[in-house]
Amino acid sequence: MRIGELSRRTGVNAHQLRYYEAQGLLEADRSTNGYREFGEDAVLRVSQIRHLLGAGLSSEDIAYLLPCARGEVPELVGCPELLAAMRSRLHRLDEQLDRIARSRSALLDYIAAAERMGGEHYPPLDGAELEPVSA
Repeated sequence: MRIGELSRRTGVNAHQLRYYEAQGLLEADRSTNGYREFGEDAVLRVSQIRHLLGAGLSSEDIAYLLPCARGEVPELVGCPELLAAMRSRLHRLDEQLDRIARSRSALLDYIAAAERMGGEHYPPLDGAELEPVSA
């Protein structure tokens, strides 16, 4: 099937499908006129990619995990390398969550302190938006 049909069947736009191919996540043959030709298994592969992306995995992680993927959702056949990669990603997510929790706590402290000081004593910002603070 051509990329347009794969796009219709999976709900993933052609640009993303070309990106998946460039990242080594999806394979296509080329016809004599240069069009990409995907096999029927590409529909399942795209579903697997979408589920793994939804789990927060990078395309690099997914390229590593796909050979162990079985089924649409997919289930991953456990092997030491696979488990190590997923544990590493989980560790990175836990670190991000910790940073977000610390930022949230600090922001709550600032809000509480500002409320205790009585915000009505400060001039309004005249509709100006505050710039986000990066941590």
